Amino acid sequence: MSLYSTQRLHALRMIVTGGGTGGHTYPALTTVHTLQARLAETGTAPELLWVGVASGLEATVAARNDIPFKPIITGKLRRSTSPRDLARNFVDAFRIPLGVVQAAFTVARYRPTVVLSTGGFVSVPIGLAARLFRVPLLMHEQTLSLGLANRILATVATRILLSHEASLERLPAKARSRAVVTGNPVRPAVLRGDAAKGLAAYGLDPAVPLVLVTGGASGAQQVNRMLSGALAELLPYCQIVHQCGGLSLAEMQEVARGLPAHLAHRYQVYDFIHDELPDLLAAATVVVARSGAGTVAELTALGKTCVLIPYPYAAGDEQRITARHLAARGAAVVLDGDEATPAHLRDTIGGLLSDPRRRAELGQAAAGQGRPDAADQVVTELLTAAANA
Repeated sequence: MSLYSTQRLHALRMIVTGGGTGGHTYPALTTVHTLQARLAETGTAPELLWVGVASGLEATVAARNDIPFKPIITGKLRRSTSPRDLARNFVDAFRIPLGVVQAAFTVARYRPTVVLSTGGFVSVPIGLAARLFRVPLLMHEQTLSLGLANRILATVATRILLSHEASLERLPAKARSRAVVTGNPVRPAVLRGDAAKGLAAYGLDPAVPLVLVTGGASGAQQVNRMLSGALAELLPYCQIVHQCGGLSLAEMQEVARGLPAHLAHRYQVYDFIHDELPDLLAAATVVVARSGAGTVAELTALGKTCVLIPYPYAAGDEQRITARHLAARGAAVVLDGDEATPAHLRDTIGGLLSDPRRRAELGQAAAGQGRPDAADQVVTELLTAAANA
């Protein structure tokens, strides 16, 4: 075997930590599934423990995927100076040491071969405990700019896994020699979408361009209202499937009822698109979306022509930073600030639909920024660190 012996594989015990949001949680889950598949080829399986917050998304995801879960108490240091957040920081200042103690006991008892951290404030105690017990710690950053938790862990991590080449310059100089660009793990299902299945499942016309609009799992009111004002003028030229989120479903259904009768069939709105999303992505001519780390990883891995509308209140302004990074490389069109209007959305989508060459250039540039093999790269780094421990 290349990097590790059969004995090592049998002994591989990994703690996964990270969560709070899907952006931290799902890359960890994808990595776990990829690791399991890699080791299954050798007839072995990793022993896993996910450490997170009992009320966090990570607890639900771990339970659904039969991954043992250990909750710890921890706190979060908020950068806001509002009285409410200052009060919460004061309370959390007493919780953080307790979480560190719990993390130390967890690492000492579980004795992992390697620890994978994907960010979020819950990852800091386990990361520090890994350092204390000299367990290899691999830290993964999904965004272009490092979050606060990962800036802390970058000082102690054995290996720093980045999603973007441009993130290297944002690391302290001493940490750069420990960094490698792997990309952000993308769910395998996203890469296996079937355009014909997507069109058939939603009764779409293969002869009419499809525009897929999504504000993420919970929707985005800004995106929904921009689309509302552009729908009637876009539908003569395309068909639109829209994931609007539960809070806006009734509002968007009312918009749909007001469309001209001869165009109404070209607009379909849903609160959430489930397992069919990869097939719709495969079928889409243009995708309109937020610029969160997971969304961008998927769109670039697929080389999609995309219009990004960054969430203006994202932590650290990460969505704007990511969107502008792609736009500067010709890999996306960005509507932000004064340009985030129905008229600009109408003109942008209309322009792309009428210009196949422009769409091809955007898609090719997006593919140049994508890393569809990111999960495999992260697993290789994990196994290398475990073999060298």
